[in-house]
Amino acid sequence: MTGTQFVRAARVADVRAAGCLAVQANGHTLALFAQGERIYAVDNRCPHMGFPLDRGTLHDGILTCHWHHARFDLASGGTFDQFAGDVRVFATEIRDGEIWVDLAPHGDARAYQRARLQDGLERSIPLVVAKAVVALGAGDGAAVEPFRIGLEFGARYREDGWGQGLTIHACMINLLPFLHPGDRPRALYHGLTAVARDCAGRPPRFGLRPLPSAPSDLELLGRWFRQFIEVRDAEGAERCIVSAVRAGADSRAMAALLFAAVTDHRYIQIGHPLDFTNKALEALDAAGWEYAEPVLASLASGYADAARMEESNEWRHPVDLIALLDRVFEELPRALEAGGIRRTAWRGGPALVPVLLGDDPARIVDALAEALRAGAAPADLAGTVAYAAALRIARFPQTNEFGDWDTALHTFTFANAVQQGLARVDSPELVRGVFDAAMSVYLDRFLNVPPAPLPAPARGDPEALLREFLAVLDRQQQVAEAGRIVAAYLAGGGDPGPLLATLGRALLREDRNFHTIQTVEAAVRQYGRLRGTPEGAHVLVAAARYLAAHAPTVRAEGQTYQIAYRLFRGERLFDGADASG
Repeated sequence: MTGTQFVRAARVADVRAAGCLAVQANGHTLALFAQGERIYAVDNRCPHMGFPLDRGTLHDGILTCHWHHARFDLASGGTFDQFAGDVRVFATEIRDGEIWVDLAPHGDARAYQRARLQDGLERSIPLVVAKAVVALGAGDGAAVEPFRIGLEFGARYREDGWGQGLTIHACMINLLPFLHPGDRPRALYHGLTAVARDCAGRPPRFGLRPLPSAPSDLELLGRWFRQFIEVRDAEGAERCIVSAVRAGADSRAMAALLFAAVTDHRYIQIGHPLDFTNKALEALDAAGWEYAEPVLASLASGYADAARMEESNEWRHPVDLIALLDRVFEELPRALEAGGIRRTAWRGGPALVPVLLGDDPARIVDALAEALRAGAAPADLAGTVAYAAALRIARFPQTNEFGDWDTALHTFTFANAVQQGLARVDSPELVRGVFDAAMSVYLDRFLNVPPAPLPAPARGDPEALLREFLAVLDRQQQVAEAGRIVAAYLAGGGDPGPLLATLGRALLREDRNFHTIQTVEAAVRQYGRLRGTPEGAHVLVAAARYLAAHAPTVRAEGQTYQIAYRLFRGERLFDGADASG
C-alpha cells in the first residue's frame, strides 16, 4: 500500500533517557529504541510467540528476544532465525522533540505469508507453517493457494517421489468441504506439515525433461511406460510420463495410462502405488493440471520399485491366487464386452458381499466375473468390494494384534482407490484392481475371527451423541463405544453433515497418523455413494472404530496449531506479571 499515517508516539527525551520505551499508538503496541542518533520503532510482539521485545537486549544493532533468543536487525526487522519471522518495523520522524511513527501498512501481506509458508516447508518448522496457513485462510477458495504450494514442494523436494506426506496433503483437501469452517485451516496445516516432514533431510528430485520431440501417440507412450515399469526402469518410465503430459494428454488419458501400469502386477506394495496414483490425480483436480508433470512424474519410482504379490508366499500358498486371477483375466475382455451390452442398474451387491467375505477364492473371482457379464458397472462392483473391505474394519475384534488394524486398512484404502479410479475413467486394465482388492479381502478373513458384532442401531439424541463421541475419544481403546455412537446417531435420523464434521474434528485434534487419515478420508468418500443406507452407516462405523483404536495421542501438533491461532487473534501467550504489550 502507498501513503502514510503518522501519529505521535512519545517524546525523544523520554526514549533517550530509557534507551527503550514501550508505547501505545492507535491500538498498536510499539517498542521504541534509541540507537545512536536515530530512533527506531518495531512491533513490541516478538513474531515468534509474542514476547514483549522491549524486554529484549539491543547490541550492535541486533535486537534479541529473551524468550527463545530470536534475533532481529533493528533497522529492517529482518530475523536471523527463521523459526521467528521478521518483526514489523515502522518509519519514524522527529518533529519538535517528539517521535512520530507511520502506522500505515506497507508491502504485500499475503506475499509475505506465502514466503513464510515456503520457509516453513523448507526447514520443516510446524509453527511457521501453522502461522502462514492461519493468515492465508482456508475459506472461499483461499485453501487452494497453500495447497498448491505444498503440492509443488512435495513433488520437487523428495527424491523418492510421492509418499505419505503428499497423500496426507491430498486427503486433507478432499476432506475440507466436510469440515467445520474453523477446522479447515487446521486440515491444511496437517497436510502441509506432513509434506514438510516427508521431505526433511531428503535429497530433492531432479525431474526429467520430455523427449525432444514428444510423440503424440499416447498409445505408444503407454506401451513404453508399461514396459519400463515391467523391467523396473524408473527413469524411462518417468520420461514417458512427462512426454505424455507435454504432448497434451489430459487427466483422463493420463489416468488410463497410469492405472494400466499400476495393475499389471498384483496388489503391488500392499496397494500403496495405486492409492498414491488416485491421490495424485485428486490433488491435480484441486490444484490444476498445470502441476501435472512434476506431480505425476513423482509416481514413477514407486511403480518400478514396488514389491509384487506374485513374489509373495501368501498369494501363492496354500492357494495359488495368482493362477486364479490369471485365468479370470483371460476372460475379462469378453466379460466386460458382454456386460456393456447388458448394462443396467446392477442390484447384485448385497448378495455378493457374503461371497466376498467368505473363504472360497475361486468362488469370489467367478462371482465377480459373472457380475461383470451380467451388466454390473465396474465402478459399482468396485464399490461393493470396498464395502466388504470396510466391514473387515467394522468387525475387527480387539483380540487381534494391534498392528493388524493396518492390514485391514491397506485393503480398504486400496479398494477405495480402485473404485474412485473407475469412477474417473473407463479403464479395462484397472478392473483387475477390483479382483486384487477382493483377494486381499479374502486374505484378511482371519482378522474377523471371531467377528466383532456390528452395533445395533439404537436411537439417541444426535447433538448429545456428537458431544459424547468427542469425549469418548479422550480415552484409550473405546472402539466399540465409538462405533455404537455413530450407529445410534444415524439410526436416530441425525444429519450426516455434522457427523462427518465431527469425525473430521476428532481426526484433526490428534497427532498426525498416516493410516488413520487414510481410513477416515476413504470412509467419507465411500459414504458419499452409500449415504442414507445401512451400508453407509457401516462404513462410518469402521472409520470411527479405527480412529478410536488410535486415540488419544499426545496432541502436540494441535498445541502448535493453537499457538499460531492465538497469535493471529492477538492473544498474549506470555503471562509475565508486568509484561508490556
